[in-house]
Amino acid sequence: MTLSDSSLPDLGDGNAASHHARTTRGPSMADVAREAGVSSQTVSRVANGLSNVEETTKKRVLDAMQKLGYRPNRAARALKSGRFKSIGVIMFTLSTFGNMRTLDAIATAASRAGYSVTLIPLTDPTTGKVSGAYHQLREQQVDGVVIIFEAHLLDHADITLPEDLPAVVIDSNAGSGYSVVDTDQHQGARLATEHLLGLGHRQVWHIGGPASSFSALHREESWKRTLEEAGIQAPEVLHGDWSAESGYRIGLELGKDPVVNAIFAANDQMALGAMRAMHELGRAIPGDVSIVGFDDLEEAASFWPPLTTIRQDFHAVGRLSIENLLQQIAGDTPAHDVSVPTRLMVRKSTAPPRGAGA
Repeated sequence: MTLSDSSLPDLGDGNAASHHARTTRGPSMADVAREAGVSSQTVSRVANGLSNVEETTKKRVLDAMQKLGYRPNRAARALKSGRFKSIGVIMFTLSTFGNMRTLDAIATAASRAGYSVTLIPLTDPTTGKVSGAYHQLREQQVDGVVIIFEAHLLDHADITLPEDLPAVVIDSNAGSGYSVVDTDQHQGARLATEHLLGLGHRQVWHIGGPASSFSALHREESWKRTLEEAGIQAPEVLHGDWSAESGYRIGLELGKDPVVNAIFAANDQMALGAMRAMHELGRAIPGDVSIVGFDDLEEAASFWPPLTTIRQDFHAVGRLSIENLLQQIAGDTPAHDVSVPTRLMVRKSTAPPRGAGA
């Protein structure tokens, strides 16, 4: 609701007391509104760089700001540059290793570019929640938004957000018109599966991530397709929740079957849990069972034995998402997708099956 001029507080008639109050506390938005003869909402729209203000009114407000020495924090810079130098980040969970590393990279890249970061974590991955967070960030004067997905939207809908604020989505299925920056999940799972097959294993079992996770789904699809292309029917997937405990539970189940001798786990934590299960069952790694993870945790090389895994470049994902977003903000390029390649890190947890080549 727009306030009329009569609704503004009485700031006095320019007497000494009023002048002293302004000089000690600094001019307020209400002071600017009174000087320019407009409402505080109009001053706010001008300060925020919005276009729905007539040019003559905008000039009066800017003149009043200059006369009174009004400096509306970030908005003052935005008046000159058209930028608030702030980026919003919406993410569904702070608990996973990948999300935290990516967020760290985003904050670092944004800071180097002179931007601050405002984070809004969400507990319910629904279109309504995402849209609400998006609008909240707009009110906080951000130039663009990075959305970090971990799970499918619960309402099974694509994101539909206003098109007047640049956005980058980290993961996929974001709907048309949005830039996506993500690890090449398919490539990583293919590398893991092909590595085990190349060692001579005739089957590869998979410990999958949560069924609600985009990245887990993509890794599972690629694992299955790689086996099928090799003429192998994929076994049933057992889903964990990314935790070492879930990997341990599934590892106990798989390890009791002597036929199981090659496992691809969808992340390093679950691989670690599976390794513990094999140790407890008396199954040697890699003599009896080869295990590959995904992520390349800093500790992966210190597992026993050191874990063969797929390295994700979280730093590159975060950095490229900011570069992509800043290009959109500057109007240099339209929304586009970026895929970050993975690397196979071969260590001591994989080997040819026992008796191979004998």
